[in-house]
Amino acid sequence: MQTFAFNHIALSVKDVNQSVAFYQKVFQLKEIQNTASTSKTRRLQLTQSIQLHLIPRPNAEIKTNKAVYFALATTDFNAFVNHLESLNIEYSDWKDTPNKDYIRDDGIKQIYFQDPNGYWIEVNNDV
Repeated sequence: MQTFAFNHIALSVKDVNQSVAFYQKVFQLKEIQNTASTSKTRRLQLTQSIQLHLIPRPNAEIKTNKAVYFALATTDFNAFVNHLESLNIEYSDWKDTPNKDYIRDDGIKQIYFQDPNGYWIEVNNDV
């Protein structure tokens, strides 16, 4: 049986510069070279082996839904929430209660917020 490793997340974005700035500001991600092509796709390093690809699509309609998101885990959940608040980034629990985290039945805390294109991001403490 084959094994797989998660490699990257790719998002279509209206303004690639704005999106890069957002992800760098919120998650302190380092931009890395796009070695795959000469396209204007920008790449950010999430972990040693996982990347975020931001694909410029200024004229595309971007549809979002809270049930379609990606999740990142952090060891210091409360510090991250404070960081979002210092950046004036609105967040909520799954039920859309503003500025509130949610504690799942298994004890994991989580919040949700959106990037400049409306994509949903969950951050939790499941590490």
